[in-house]
Amino acid sequence: MIPYLDAAEIARRVPPAAAVAAVEAALRGGLDPAAGVPRSSVRLPAGELLLMPASSPAHAGVKLAAVAPGNAALGLPRISAVYVLFDGATLRPVAFLDGTALTTLRTPAVSVAAVRPALPARPLRVVVFGAGPQGVGHVETLAAVADLATVDVVVRTPARVSVPWPVLEAGSPPVAEALRAADVVVCATTARTPLFDSALLSPSAVVVAVGSHEPDAREVDAAFCARATVVVEDVGTALRECGDVIQAIAEHALTRDDLVPLTEAATCRAPLLFKGSGMAWQDLVVAEAVLAAG
Repeated sequence: MIPYLDAAEIARRVPPAAAVAAVEAALRGGLDPAAGVPRSSVRLPAGELLLMPASSPAHAGVKLAAVAPGNAALGLPRISAVYVLFDGATLRPVAFLDGTALTTLRTPAVSVAAVRPALPARPLRVVVFGAGPQGVGHVETLAAVADLATVDVVVRTPARVSVPWPVLEAGSPPVAEALRAADVVVCATTARTPLFDSALLSPSAVVVAVGSHEPDAREVDAAFCARATVVVEDVGTALRECGDVIQAIAEHALTRDDLVPLTEAATCRAPLLFKGSGMAWQDLVVAEAVLAAG
């Protein structure tokens, strides 16, 4: 029988630090994000269905992810996903994985792998926009590889949020104070426009933006793109999917040549923006680590 690895099993086998290590090892080993197959999307009445295939010498894998924006009003997750891992030689399925848990694990692992060289060597002051799985996952992954001094979570309605860190109301004076002191700012929201004025940030700030893969949505303003080193998973993907990048280029704050691919991020220093939209190779790398850890 083909095993199904649920969220608890995935977490048991590959904790956040191990996921970061898997991503870093894959990139050091020559993985080329630009060689991946772009995700495809099918529009549905309730949202969209994403198809994300990838292959390696040992395996092939595919994630089916359904995005239903209306689920929030129903008290249901916005994203649901399943992942199928196949043997690379026979193309027979070897495992099914909870695709949502896999996404929650691999996305912050990629972010942390991208920005770790630029992080200061002191306990980090972190501000997170968004209290969903990705906001929480980024804090947990940062905590797995660095000491955290403070964590502030910014949301529109604090009363609806339960997380083990202070929760601030978006737009309030304490948010501005937290941003001025922040070493790392994580943006993991469904926002369509910039979440904050980047003039508040220190010259050494590191910003991670992972909330969207749509050209008309962004979480970070063009002014920060203009003064920061902008790291992306893959330049072609960023120009197709990443609104933070696309709109900054349209506003002449950034050029294509300014973009640094993830494979070259190891030498980058702050101020730094990592804009991630999520790519299929990331799911495969972490799924292989989950399988190997069994």
